[in-house]
Amino acid sequence: MILRLLQHRSNVGERSVIAARGDAAHFVPGFATIRALALHAIAAGISLTDAVAAAGQGAAVDIAAEYAAGTLLAPIDHEDGAHVLLTGTGLTHLGSAEGRDKMHREAAAVEKQTDSMRMFLEGLEGGKPAPGQTGQQPEWFYKGDGSQLVEPGQPLSMPAFAKDGGEEPELAGIYIIGEDGTPYRLGLALANEFSDHVTERHNYLWLAHSKLRQASLGPELLVGAPPEHIEGASRILRDGEVIWEKPFLSGEGNMSHSFANLEHHHFKYDLFRRAGDVHVHFFGTATLSFSDGVQTQEGDVFEISAAPFTLPARNPLTRDAPVEVAVKTL
Repeated sequence: MILRLLQHRSNVGERSVIAARGDAAHFVPGFATIRALALHAIAAGISLTDAVAAAGQGAAVDIAAEYAAGTLLAPIDHEDGAHVLLTGTGLTHLGSAEGRDKMHREAAAVEKQTDSMRMFLEGLEGGKPAPGQTGQQPEWFYKGDGSQLVEPGQPLSMPAFAKDGGEEPELAGIYIIGEDGTPYRLGLALANEFSDHVTERHNYLWLAHSKLRQASLGPELLVGAPPEHIEGASRILRDGEVIWEKPFLSGEGNMSHSFANLEHHHFKYDLFRRAGDVHVHFFGTATLSFSDGVQTQEGDVFEISAAPFTLPARNPLTRDAPVEVAVKTL
């Protein structure tokens, strides 16, 4: 049965790690964070699964009840948020080019193959290389540091200047860098890679701007080899009613790139192999409410669910107050 790890903070601020398999869950003695557990496993030369087994079982816990009580945290963090990097890749899923290509065609108003479609087709041809070979480089973007990672249930807030706040249901790889610079994948998390699609549609060169937004993770870290096929649902609720809902597919069986290829083209850069750093890397989606003409508004609730995760990534939408920024000369 697949191991899932969660982070918990009690009402008095005490932190702990939870291990869950199926409907059963228990606290993991001796560890306050998943990062600490991962560093211990690396130092001991064992897997996360073996580290959890060696720690023994603490008290049983009802993770659904804890989720409802708001005591579950994002499944990875760092005491210094500057050492958490949020990044991602797009046009990685079969069918993912449709929405992006349509968006950019409408903006360009010309009948020619867009850069998005070219990149998608290149990934389709070369995104899953044979072991030991280098595949096609994917699109890549930066979202921010750990300050941009929103806890489960907390609001995703778009800046006052944002044109849109839209969901992107997908998987995120969670990584930590060992003392020798080796990247270790801890597992996968359910994710909402929140973006500004109106800004992107205006000009695809504004993609970098559109991605500088918050993001959220579901509370569970799926440990071990990722499933080939993950099927879930993305929905938007307004005043308690579902206004949009659509299934989404992920896992390598539904992708034009392999995880290994996406990881290679991220961690090939020296600056992403700094010892102790945490990486949250979003693997892309093929499902957007924006592509179906949905205009989100403050108060809407994004809800993303997918087995074998048992808890959703659920966050309401808000907007920040305007901030005046003045640059001073020293």
